[in-house]
Amino acid sequence: MNNLDATAPTPVSEATVSDYFALLKPRVMSLVVFTGFAGLWVAPNVVDLHPILAIVAMVCLAVNAGAAGAINMWFDRDIDAIMKRTQNRPLPLNRMDPNEALSFGIVLSVLSTLMMGLSLNWTAAGILIFANLFYVIIYTVWLKRITPQNIVIGGAAGAFPPMIGWAAVTGDITLASISLFTIIFFWTPPHFWALALFANEDYKRAKIPMLPVTHGEAHTKFQMMIYSIIMLPISVAPYFLDVAGLGYLVSAIALTLFFIYTNVRVLYDKTLKSAKLMFGYSVFYLFAIFLALIIDKV
Repeated sequence: MNNLDATAPTPVSEATVSDYFALLKPRVMSLVVFTGFAGLWVAPNVVDLHPILAIVAMVCLAVNAGAAGAINMWFDRDIDAIMKRTQNRPLPLNRMDPNEALSFGIVLSVLSTLMMGLSLNWTAAGILIFANLFYVIIYTVWLKRITPQNIVIGGAAGAFPPMIGWAAVTGDITLASISLFTIIFFWTPPHFWALALFANEDYKRAKIPMLPVTHGEAHTKFQMMIYSIIMLPISVAPYFLDVAGLGYLVSAIALTLFFIYTNVRVLYDKTLKSAKLMFGYSVFYLFAIFLALIIDKV
């Protein structure tokens, strides 16, 4: 079915609180909040920011990211019903009226942006809504279904949280905050392509042109290797921009070298085992490298 087909039957909503919470993609939201907090924590003069305002900034970031996830689920409900890993979401199971999901996402997007602007500053609010619209319009609506570079370009939306956290404190965008953005930006393709390798049949059924579907496993693994190697200079950039100290530098080098090692294993493994392990490590990697930033600042 076409996800915009007005003739499609509208289910009677049986949605529960847990269904609405699932719309917010809580696992994704947790990484968004954590990386956003890291950006806030390492920003200059963070000690001058009132703790209540810091909490408000993180709540706005969490709600806005979740709202974008809800709109994504509304638009992708047709392909979510086809893919095994997404078919148990509230909309494919017809537990929720799609219009409720869309309204939920739009209202939360607007409210969280206004709250960020009124409570903190409009630079942070501007980046927040830009990231939201980039994920919804550029990635979900435009790129996801037409190009294997969907996750390379569209993945930028998930790289904004540390910039938003930084801007919540400083009200500006600097090379230092951009360096935090680039860590997530270059991490995203190998992370998602590792997932796409072992979820390849899902993407084929849904006709999503992920790289393994359009170019095969060998090409995908090679591209993953390129991005993983690029991660080494990218990950140490915060040290040279005076965002972090020696402790972070050592941690970033060690974590990234192991990230590259997991990709080397994927490159030579004929099974999907190494891809699954790399995907799991990539989640840990992002958490660990931003945790290293936070600890270094402490």
